[in-house]
Amino acid sequence: MPEPILMSDPRVTTIPVTDCGEPLTDVRAALRTTSREDDGTGAFAHLREGVLTRLTAAEQHLPAGLRLLFIEGYRPPALQRRYFENYSATLRAAHPDWTPEAVHVAATPEDSDGACYTHAANIGAEARANRRLLIDALGAVGLVNYPTEWWHWSYGDRYWAMVTGAACALYGPVGGVAGGTVPLR
Repeated sequence: MPEPILMSDPRVTTIPVTDCGEPLTDVRAALRTTSREDDGTGAFAHLREGVLTRLTAAEQHLPAGLRLLFIEGYRPPALQRRYFENYSATLRAAHPDWTPEAVHVAATPEDSDGACYTHAANIGAEARANRRLLIDALGAVGLVNYPTEWWHWSYGDRYWAMVTGAACALYGPVGGVAGGTVPLR
């Protein structure tokens, strides 16, 4: 299998964005959710309207009785920065001998022995079958998977544009759920 193209790859980062202006929409009335990624603002439960429409349609492609579990959509830039800084601090504490010059930033997904890859060879038959259900349901409605993270799917962003060959991304960065550049519903 060829090496996956990472989000930091220039083939992804140089794709132009023509934001369509879709609002962020709260998914909690439409999808089964968990609050484990809630930072107290409720931002985790918001998606662009077109993505929510696709996720609800994807559930129709699942076997009877199964539903998607929505964990996190929108992540505010400040929260993303905090995650990055906390992870960096953990690495620095675990490896005090590392210098900035010695750290290779293109790390593989942490602590999974590759099991986090969508098509990992080292997972059981049940996990493989469940991932296949996800691939079929989400792929049927136009979402694309980030291959190093079986749970990471997108539509309308630069990665989606690169995978599908779209001329531009439909969704650009959002400033925030409250008072951002994209309306909230």
